[in-house]
Amino acid sequence: MMNMWLIIFFMYMIGNMIFVSKHKHLLIMLLSLEFIVLSIYFMLLLYLSFIELDMYMLMVFLVFSVCEGALGLSILVSMIRTHGNDYFQSFNML
Repeated sequence: MMNMWLIIFFMYMIGNMIFVSKHKHLLIMLLSLEFIVLSIYFMLLLYLSFIELDMYMLMVFLVFSVCEGALGLSILVSMIRTHGNDYFQSFNML
């Protein structure tokens, strides 16, 4: 049981390190955010099964994570259509 918690924590930390270090490309940042969401999902699954509660909250979490992924993908597509790539250096904030 403790090994699963360590694996989930390791997944979460790896996702955070990728998110912080790869800040040039929007696609890599979105993939690392999805990896973090996946590790949080595994943590919730393990926690809710440990205390023997129903898994209704996991369905709500999945709905919000899918909406977050779709929103990120639409931002990526609109950025590629307007600027031609997903570099943040070519994106003018003004």
